Amino acid sequence: MKNQDSILIFGSSGQIGKSLIRKFTKNNYKVTAVTRSIHRKGYQIKTQSNYGYLELEEINSFNEKDISELMQRSSVCINLIGILYEKKQNDFNLIHSDLPSLLSNLANKNSLHQFIHISALGIEKATDSKYASSKLKGEEKVRENFSKSVILKPSIVYSVDDNFTTNFMRLLSILPFMPLYYEGKTKFTPIHVSDLSNIIFEIVKQNITNETIECIGPEIFTFKEIILKILKSIKKKRLLLPLPLSLAKLNAKIFQLMPKPLLTMDQLRLLKYDNIVSNKYKTNFQINLEAKKKFEYEINQYSFNWTSGGQFSKKKIDKVS
Repeated sequence: MKNQDSILIFGSSGQIGKSLIRKFTKNNYKVTAVTRSIHRKGYQIKTQSNYGYLELEEINSFNEKDISELMQRSSVCINLIGILYEKKQNDFNLIHSDLPSLLSNLANKNSLHQFIHISALGIEKATDSKYASSKLKGEEKVRENFSKSVILKPSIVYSVDDNFTTNFMRLLSILPFMPLYYEGKTKFTPIHVSDLSNIIFEIVKQNITNETIECIGPEIFTFKEIILKILKSIKKKRLLLPLPLSLAKLNAKIFQLMPKPLLTMDQLRLLKYDNIVSNKYKTNFQINLEAKKKFEYEINQYSFNWTSGGQFSKKKIDKVS
């Protein structure tokens, strides 16, 4: 039997998933969180929820019957699953195109109130990127399959649990210099994970459907400006070195051989394009869903982990009288 206030989340163990679990369960929504491994991820997910409002489900393969059974108990499905690089050939298409197509089709068949799909900002012009192309195909299939879908296209989503600011904090704390690709001029509109979670919560609460929304923060920065703000936050000075494209490509070819690549050729191609509003779709601000958190202030709340002295550099320890 379908629960009218039940949210089904795919990709629940990431920063957005955990933030959404906190937001929805705090507001008395029941959440079913899907994970590939309850043993590895379950304990992290459970800590995010109000007691009694979270159910964990393990799915290792995207079987239509198993997914339909979960949807029959839910009113809204949220797909957060995405990858930044391919481990196997065709992974981008499988995750970013075929999976959203499957989920949106099943959402339609099971008469869900909404299907919310997370895509990405700034990908329309990046036709030479496999990541961008697969994301756009996924968007097209979602629109075709289910009229009650909402496609969200966020810029960089950041928080203490991200793989963006924290990776750069770690790298900049140990490297003597930082390479700048395309002279560091690519523009971004980063959005804090809690602001994005609030937007998703309001979309569910207001029953918004049949929309594509670009989700942005209140500020625009170049890549170089972001690096400078991170350096300031961790109290480090580093040489910022613009790389010619030929060296940048060599750099990416080496990095992408790593188990968790710092940079791939596909990501380098994607970095050519600004990650800002396209003016093709509405933004969260245009539908009165604001994002208020400022980048520099927010990263200062957790950057002390990468400063000299770690947590003890955050503030002076009061003397005990």
